[in-house]
Amino acid sequence: MNGVLRVHSALYIKSGGLIGHRILGVPCLILETTGRRSGLVRPHPLVYLRDGSDYILVASNGGSDADPTWLLNIKADPAVELRVGRTRLKGRARIVDQSDANFTRWWSLVNEKNRGRYDTYQARTKRPIPLVVVSVTP
Repeated sequence: MNGVLRVHSALYIKSGGLIGHRILGVPCLILETTGRRSGLVRPHPLVYLRDGSDYILVASNGGSDADPTWLLNIKADPAVELRVGRTRLKGRARIVDQSDANFTRWWSLVNEKNRGRYDTYQARTKRPIPLVVVSVTP
């Protein structure tokens, strides 16, 4: 699957967002984080949910017991950039766990959008999978 995601990300970026906004029938964006050790910009293709001006992402890592690297990068530096289709947006990310009042609603909506995959991923791991809310900055 990593190879597929690399190709998807490369097509999305090289086409300027013309190709790749939808994959497997779900909307995807490219989250760009700054590597916490390298300092390099890292692209990550992710399914998203739009809630007002915020973008909701799921740090599932395919149900792995380890957090995805992009989540670790956000913990170190919450300034991110999004590529949504042909649009580029700067934003600030915050990690949301199950104690947040909106968590259940957001999880349900993004899980439905991703055809139940996130419930499957959560069942694979004991790690509570967090959400990430990216608030767009002007």
